[in-house]
Amino acid sequence: MNTNSNTNHFTKQPGLYTQLRGVILYSLMISATTFSNIANAGMMDEPVVTKVAMNKFEITNANHNPKVWALNAWVMKDIQRLVLKSKGESVDGETSSENMLLYGHGIAPYWDIQLGLGYDTHENDTHNWGVIGLSGMAPYFFETNAYALVDSDGTLGLRLATEYDTLFTQRLILSSELEANAYSDDIPELQLGSGLSSIALGLRLRYEIKREFAPYIGVEFHKTYGQTADYHKEDFESALVAGLRFWF
Repeated sequence: MNTNSNTNHFTKQPGLYTQLRGVILYSLMISATTFSNIANAGMMDEPVVTKVAMNKFEITNANHNPKVWALNAWVMKDIQRLVLKSKGESVDGETSSENMLLYGHGIAPYWDIQLGLGYDTHENDTHNWGVIGLSGMAPYFFETNAYALVDSDGTLGLRLATEYDTLFTQRLILSSELEANAYSDDIPELQLGSGLSSIALGLRLRYEIKREFAPYIGVEFHKTYGQTADYHKEDFESALVAGLRFWF
């Protein structure tokens, strides 16, 4: 794959970084106001709604049996929400993760614009991002998340994910998920290369013993590209998974 051609799609743009940083700082000020409003919610009419969803908590049969998680938690009041997202894996005691703390504001039915900060970890290094994106339900019930990222060096990132549930019965559900990631420059400390870095397709069949609790089995296909593939020569391309999905 020609990574240079991919790089041409993304160039360092300090001006854009400055603008995004301003937007993100403004969003954090709004977040602080939201926190204050939520703290006083008992005195107001609109209820505060919370949810913690562990969408993945699984083990795979790939090399060294990685343990994987994907958490999505939020506090919502009216059309505003605070969102915490965390996903990652642990292999032989080494953990890598992608984390975001976001302020979301409803802009249309089932859609939020979200802004905030990202924090990635990889073995002994970390990386900070400013984040802006959209989260919601696309037509035909595709749950979709799309985030643009920028770091202090002006490196840009793009992370897309969409998920669709097929109901065989009210309790037996097949979840199909597609993820793609791309970056404007190499980030060696995170073992990420420029251009399209990875695509993953997951199929997970779950049985909801209760709406809030469902064991599942499935298969995941994962492919890395360009410099990212060079960093991950031992990465699997497919693996069986088994885990739990729960929320409260």
